[in-house]
Amino acid sequence: MQEWIIAMLVISVLLILRDMAKTIFSEMKKSAATLAYDQHPQKEKMQRYADSFQKLADSFYGLPYRKDYLSSSEVDAMVTEVQEGLCRRCHLHQTCWIQHSVQSYQSVYHLIRVLEENDEEEFRKAKADLMEVCISQGKLVQELQRMVERERQNLIWNNKLLENRVAVAEQLSEMAQLMKSLSRDLFDMAEADVQFREEFARRLKKKHILVRNVWRLDQPDGKVRYYAELKTKGGCISSGEAAAVLSGMCGSRMVARAEGKTLINRDFAIMGFAEEVNFKMLYGAVKITKEKETISGDNYTCATEENGQFFMCLSDGMGSGIEACRESESIVDTLEQLVEAGFSGETAAKMVNSVLNLKSRNGRFSTVDISMVDLYSGVCHFLKAGAATTFIKRDHWVEAISSTSLALGLVQQADFESSAKKLYEGDFLIMVTDGVLDALPPEEPEELMKEIILQTRASAAQELGRGILERVLTYSEYRATDDMTVLTAGLWRK
Repeated sequence: MQEWIIAMLVISVLLILRDMAKTIFSEMKKSAATLAYDQHPQKEKMQRYADSFQKLADSFYGLPYRKDYLSSSEVDAMVTEVQEGLCRRCHLHQTCWIQHSVQSYQSVYHLIRVLEENDEEEFRKAKADLMEVCISQGKLVQELQRMVERERQNLIWNNKLLENRVAVAEQLSEMAQLMKSLSRDLFDMAEADVQFREEFARRLKKKHILVRNVWRLDQPDGKVRYYAELKTKGGCISSGEAAAVLSGMCGSRMVARAEGKTLINRDFAIMGFAEEVNFKMLYGAVKITKEKETISGDNYTCATEENGQFFMCLSDGMGSGIEACRESESIVDTLEQLVEAGFSGETAAKMVNSVLNLKSRNGRFSTVDISMVDLYSGVCHFLKAGAATTFIKRDHWVEAISSTSLALGLVQQADFESSAKKLYEGDFLIMVTDGVLDALPPEEPEELMKEIILQTRASAAQELGRGILERVLTYSEYRATDDMTVLTAGLWRK
């Protein structure tokens, strides 16, 4: 199963979504009447596409799962192969396979199973038993060993193919869910009521802004978004002017969407407005490269998403140097793009893990540490795959968020550990790679790390991270035996 299959599927979905978006927004521009989006034909069409992708995924899930042992029929076929090959050329063939066929079959079958188990003690016993009934015991054992090794390799490859099918199934299933989500966002919009639209137009007219259409989108989290088709009477006006008018009408602070236009000009254009978040995150990172290396294998990213989530990701590539850097950088970039596209952190990590299992990576893997902070509520969701402990600092108190899961790329069904914690203004998140904790004495390094965090006085994230790393280095005589990264972020009210 090749990687280009997933690439083609992703491209197909993007083309479908592009066509759907073009259709709906072209109709939004043409019609000033309320559209019945629940029964919109394009919404139904997109949902049918989503159902088709899900059905494909289910068909892949329905395929046989991996096998760890040869089946009875496969062992029978091997017995027949050796009987028709090596044994037929022996002058005692008729004695073994006609006069004593049952005993010969049981001896060969048992030896194959022993070779499969790779049990040396049982293998010696099986060979000794075979000497009593076979004059070509040496040649027979060699032939069976060759056949078992061949079947073992076939089993490995078949299992890899089955795992790749599961990976493709996961990709298809996640794309189906994304299409359903996008169909709701695109088509569950309704035009704002006439009274609201007229009042909005009246207030904007005073600021020399004209309105043609206004739509309202109620989101699953209870937040409201507005989309308006605006232009100026002349010149350019900041979109913040329209957001201020909308804020006065809605009773909550509205801001223009960050990914949209920032200026309103003489041409009608659709602009989006969303509720302002309550918090902001200020972050900083401090890194030290392993001794005798010039490039760190650790990579990170921090970004505020359009849905009001602050995304932090820290990845530690296997080993150090350029290869480890490329590995972790690729994972961080892909995760960030998927989250920006609308996938949840866990879904994005699952998709990355399935792609890593499709690739021939020579046993390389990377840890993934994700923190997603809801800037409306302050709730932080943690997702870890083989990552080191994360710490939360609040005044004179520190909490540790630990994990025992495996890194991405090691197993097909990634074992993610997730949890959620409420953060308050002034709290700090401290994410570290394992090189930081490994530099501390092996006896309870997490408890010692808590003490270090408490003793480090700083009001800014960058200063806190630098102070922590400097104190950690004192325990390793200022030598870095591995790449070390401290990523810190503080929560503050806007």
